[in-house]
Amino acid sequence: MSHKLRPESLMMTHGYKPELSEGAVKPPIFQTSTFVFQTAEEGKAFFEVAYGLREKGQDENLGLIYSRLNNPNLEILEDRLCLWDKSEDCAVFESGMSAISSVLLEFLKPGDLMLYSTPTYGGTDHFIHDLLVKINVTALPIRPDHTKKDMIKMIEKSGKADRLALIYLETPANPTNDLFDIGRCAKVAKHFNKKYKDKKVHVAVDNTYMGPLWSHPLTLGADIVLYSATKYIGGHSDLIAGAVLGSKEVIGRIKVLRTFLGNMVGPHTAWLLLRSLETLKVRMEAQMKNAQAVANFIKYHPKVKRVHYLGCIPQGTKEYKLYKKQYSSPGAMVSFEIKGGEKASFKFLNALSLIKLAVSLGSTESLAQHPASMTHIGVSDEDKKAFGITSSLIRLSIGVEHADDIIWDIQQALEKV
Repeated sequence: MSHKLRPESLMMTHGYKPELSEGAVKPPIFQTSTFVFQTAEEGKAFFEVAYGLREKGQDENLGLIYSRLNNPNLEILEDRLCLWDKSEDCAVFESGMSAISSVLLEFLKPGDLMLYSTPTYGGTDHFIHDLLVKINVTALPIRPDHTKKDMIKMIEKSGKADRLALIYLETPANPTNDLFDIGRCAKVAKHFNKKYKDKKVHVAVDNTYMGPLWSHPLTLGADIVLYSATKYIGGHSDLIAGAVLGSKEVIGRIKVLRTFLGNMVGPHTAWLLLRSLETLKVRMEAQMKNAQAVANFIKYHPKVKRVHYLGCIPQGTKEYKLYKKQYSSPGAMVSFEIKGGEKASFKFLNALSLIKLAVSLGSTESLAQHPASMTHIGVSDEDKKAFGITSSLIRLSIGVEHADDIIWDIQQALEKV
């Protein structure tokens, strides 16, 4: 009798054979720099595939060479991450920014044009406006209300339509929870792929906010999905990592670049991520339920102006329709605007007791921060105003504590404002 196991069940065993590791029920940490070849011919064959000189044969096993190229912990982790996103292949990095910068460097070259969603994570924003500018890459910002026609017009007007190489989205947007239509952007890419047949426009989606559980961009038209694996995938605020998923062709290119940049994740971090994947679903579901309770409490509080949470999007709106199309859950990231600006925001943040004042997100503990003066401080004042990143905006990452305790902490902090 055949039965297809679900990802949460396969997280315990997929990609690992205990008989190859003395019967250990969990993969050991392969703390080694290099691996022994059985023959010189085998070593040559391994290197040919690793350096992209030829494709791996249908029945050929890609052997281990050196932990900068591959490692058992790394390979098991990449195999398991593919299950959640229904992806052909995966590349894991030593940080989320390593994953993001590697994708941008691989698919953009001097003279190219890219579209990117705004607002976006502060590190990504800085990389676009600082490093990409230096290598003569033109970046055009887009907003959620831009139609397919609007985007095509912007691209044509830039004079670089034939150099469009990448559409980069972060949705929901950090920290406002704005939604960008992945399918719409995929249609824009398809339009220019058809017009300029000699090149391929890729669509990349940073899915960190929803994790691999609540959204699957590859099924919505994206070519590449990225994660700061530090967040929900790691989930315990004890490691830094990133991940990129997509087709074998796309990830093959990224892995070749990773080989020479040397920014792969190490075996110990890969092992920790394997541990975290086993509880990913139960953690994220608990966080989402807590976030719904928090959002329902603060949206009626007299000291709160507005709540930015997917679960608070009014039914019947275009935004609600897009939310239901792209996501299976409202997530666990809640942003809200407090009455009183920065002074009130800081009073609230300083009064928190259970919730920790720190950046990052997706961990077991609840975290709070002030985007305008912290993660997005490098964004210009003009852009902050346009994106709604005001001095009143507070971002909450909801953890797995008891919902009543999280709400108590928020309530007592609001009383001090």
